[in-house]
Amino acid sequence: MNKEVLKKIIYDQHQVIRDAVIIDRDIELEKNANYVLVGLRRAGKTTLLYKRVKDLINEGVEWNQIVYINFDDERLVDFKLTDFDDILLAAEEMTSKKHYFYFDEIQNIDDWEKFAIRIANQGYKVDITGSNAKMLSKEVAAKLGGRYISKEILPYSFREYLRAHNVNSNVLSTKEIAKANNLLEQYFIYGGFPASVDFKNKREYVSSVYQKVLYNDIITHNKVRSENGMKLLIKKISESVLQDISYTRLQNTISSIGYKISKDVIIDYCGYIKDSFLLFTIENYYASFVDKNSNPKYYFRDNGVLNLFVDGKKSALLENIVAINLYRDNYEMYYLKGKKVDVDFYLPNNNILIQVAYSLNEQDTYDREIDNLINFAKSDNNNLKLIIVTYDEKKTIHIDDKTINVISLKDFLLNNY
Repeated sequence: MNKEVLKKIIYDQHQVIRDAVIIDRDIELEKNANYVLVGLRRAGKTTLLYKRVKDLINEGVEWNQIVYINFDDERLVDFKLTDFDDILLAAEEMTSKKHYFYFDEIQNIDDWEKFAIRIANQGYKVDITGSNAKMLSKEVAAKLGGRYISKEILPYSFREYLRAHNVNSNVLSTKEIAKANNLLEQYFIYGGFPASVDFKNKREYVSSVYQKVLYNDIITHNKVRSENGMKLLIKKISESVLQDISYTRLQNTISSIGYKISKDVIIDYCGYIKDSFLLFTIENYYASFVDKNSNPKYYFRDNGVLNLFVDGKKSALLENIVAINLYRDNYEMYYLKGKKVDVDFYLPNNNILIQVAYSLNEQDTYDREIDNLINFAKSDNNNLKLIIVTYDEKKTIHIDDKTINVISLKDFLLNNY
């Protein structure tokens, strides 16, 4: 690899970082640790690296010590494992002082972890990002040993989304409450991709991100043969967000439309979608080990992407955004589906049951959500916290010796409950 081209790429990136506007995230990174930051494209991984760089510059580190390479750069299309040494040589020509290395979207290079291990063993400070879940696999983690800390980065939380719009979620004036409510509606429909804040046509931006993930991280990366079959699979999964769905059912649904795809291919395709960080799954707490893996509930990591398919279906968007928030907070969570019980989220380590309903104004909905919570609470010896998340309703319901807290989405997302 031509060292002058590498230095040009590095210097170009320095200017990009200088110009970058950084919004503080509620993400703590150890100053002296090496990180592998993974997650959905455009979730904010790169900006976190920019902040790491700017913090060093503010502490007196010189720009020539910063070696930042983005492997999505078209000038690196032919880059291969053996070319990493040329980065080290280019860095030495830039300065003899200590170097700090940042490698963005490194999963584009086969066997990247071999270089990552070597450079860490040599004592360099290194941060890495990637958009493929295999970078968090046990195999890669074992190879990286204790040299790197792996961390998934999600799009903005609602608190971060408010901050990006200059709204302090801790102290909301009357005027800011109105603004926060308007921003909640945006966040609910269009999700939390950081760059979407600056777009008037947010749906168009989200669609562009999805297309990038679909074609680069799923279809091209995995050499998917049936492009239309993959698109249809994602659409059918989006339509099932409110319920569990098996591989067999997905296969039958897609086959009925005319795409003859085997169950094994469906399983592989679902794995590819999860590896791209587009989706995550939760399992039925009651199910056997085999059923836990084959009958999951699927959720999208960003509401904006889900909305591309469900187009404002409020019940699906509400349950999905609740799932994202629980996932972000690293809860161990399941759904409950069994005799007389159908509960959206069960957090066994926290003794919390959560139902999701856009509104409880309809009597049938009210009775169904209450009955499911009470039926399980009566069968459980623990002192369970019972919650129903609605879009904007608040109340407390007392039934026998049980208390159910009905809370608004805004309060749930801001942990005000």
